[in-house]
Amino acid sequence: MVFSNKPLQFIVAVLVACLPLFSSANTATDSVHAKAEATHAEATAHSEKAAHGEHAEPTDLKSKINAYINHHVLDAHEFSLFEDEAAGKHYGFPLPIILWDKESGLHIFSSSKFNHGHDVAESKGAYFKLGHDEKIYKTDAAGTLTGDEHHPTNVKPLDLSITKAVFSMLLVAILMFFLFKGLAKSYVKNGGIASGVGRFFEPIVLYVRDDIAIPNIGEKHYKKYMSFLLTVFFFIWFLNIIGLTPLGINATGNITVTACLAIIVFFITNLTANKNYWGHIFWMPGVPTPMKFILAPIELLGVIIKPFSLMIRLYANIFAGHIVLMSLIALMFIFKSWLGSSLSFLLSFAISSIEILVALLQAYIFTMLSALFFGAAVEEHHHEEAHH
Repeated sequence: MVFSNKPLQFIVAVLVACLPLFSSANTATDSVHAKAEATHAEATAHSEKAAHGEHAEPTDLKSKINAYINHHVLDAHEFSLFEDEAAGKHYGFPLPIILWDKESGLHIFSSSKFNHGHDVAESKGAYFKLGHDEKIYKTDAAGTLTGDEHHPTNVKPLDLSITKAVFSMLLVAILMFFLFKGLAKSYVKNGGIASGVGRFFEPIVLYVRDDIAIPNIGEKHYKKYMSFLLTVFFFIWFLNIIGLTPLGINATGNITVTACLAIIVFFITNLTANKNYWGHIFWMPGVPTPMKFILAPIELLGVIIKPFSLMIRLYANIFAGHIVLMSLIALMFIFKSWLGSSLSFLLSFAISSIEILVALLQAYIFTMLSALFFGAAVEEHHHEEAHH
């Protein structure tokens, strides 16, 4: 028996359209009074906390969800696993704060002094406050922040702290060190045969070498780039996988992390490039001389655009994936119905499965494009032979 897809699509469309009808809500009168009272209470609490320099916590459900999503995708100065809102307790562990202030010098203390952004941290007679944007500002003993609450104009010391993203990167670096150190030892011990968990990663290492490095860089030059290509592939892959866990880590969705990776690719590409690479940028062979003066700035601009595209591609895909996934999870709490919550759960599960593939795919794309740039930098051209 064959069923048409059109009735099924119609049923799904009707169910999605009727989702708000299944959600629980107050009566019109109650909702108006409740909204007015909540708005007044929120404004009062907000003004009182703003006067004392404290964080104004969101009160309604949608504001709490937005705050939670922002907390998930942004970096943080503490590692928070979960919190009990009713009891007002946070479960996690603090991270070290390292600040350099022009007036008072170096400051090293625990992020627990901030008390999740509610208290002012004192160090060597100087006072610091953690803002809503997870930036640290220099302030007074009362924690006064001048200017807009979300964009203070206070002086910001140089922040060298071990944030949540930095902690996750250090964790991945240590994991990779012991993982591949064990793989190398197994080669020596077993006569070139991997053992243990290395059997899973050996085919991936060979794939990066045989299907990414050699085809794009060439047999002659690929070896000097292999260490970086393997490192960046597994580094991005592991960070992407950790970002899908409930730990709330979004390292590769942080544009500063992707910018650093892109800058490394930029320097490796241009510092190892041969004269043919630079010759094709500033004085393209086979092109009329007047056109060379026009194309040279464009080619030079492409040198900067290539790593910039690496930075934006990785950042945008991972960041957008986290936002979409967290938004779908939030729908389960907004709909407050078995139908809406069930559909949100199924969509979240489907997107999570896709994100596992995207985590590997983005590591592959970044490594592949890096190999392409390296290959273009060391490619040897033989124009004289081509003309004959």
